[in-house]
Amino acid sequence: MSTISTTLSRSGARGTGRRLRGSLVALVTVALAVSAWHAKDPTTWILETVWVMIGLPLAVLLRKRFPLGDLLSCMLAVHALVLITGGHYTYAEVPAGDWVRDWFGLERNPYDRFGHLMQGFVPAILVRELLLRTSPLRGSRWLPPLTVCACLAFSAVFEMLEWAAAVTGGQAADAFLATQGDVWDTQWDMFCALVGAICSLLLLSRAHDRSLVRLKRTTTGRRRW
Repeated sequence: MSTISTTLSRSGARGTGRRLRGSLVALVTVALAVSAWHAKDPTTWILETVWVMIGLPLAVLLRKRFPLGDLLSCMLAVHALVLITGGHYTYAEVPAGDWVRDWFGLERNPYDRFGHLMQGFVPAILVRELLLRTSPLRGSRWLPPLTVCACLAFSAVFEMLEWAAAVTGGQAADAFLATQGDVWDTQWDMFCALVGAICSLLLLSRAHDRSLVRLKRTTTGRRRW
């Protein structure tokens, strides 16, 4: 009887996880399609959303071999919406950022800073999940610092890509760079990613562990664990 109950429980949890991931995929796909309509700068839209165009199909293709936890799935969807919004309006002209700038009397639209904060906040859980599931770092004290280092390294690579875009595109890349006249924009971007990664690990590590436990219960006996 207990075996039947356990099987039914796992089947129900597996079905809930599938529905959640399916809904998130649909949401991001629709948002991406809508954002392309009358985008402020088509080139910027492509450069900002290319990560979504690559990551979304990849997650779908690997959903059976390497399904993601529910917490990470939700966070990746939110991050995708942040990128899509920035791509549609350009980061320097997102209306929500303008409202915050005017409300607090800031000198610049802060949406770019928020985007780079998310660039550390979300990838930290992605890196943590990958390391916990594919490396011997489970329970190791090296897990948090290596996760933060990986996020900071990705942020640095992204800044080099922005530099390459500026060199090749000239003034046409201004909307993508979104420096808004700040000579320290690159350093601020990486600092925001660093802060985001640290805050993510401090705030969400326990919730992430619970998410992985739920995922493991529905995938017991499969090679990905």
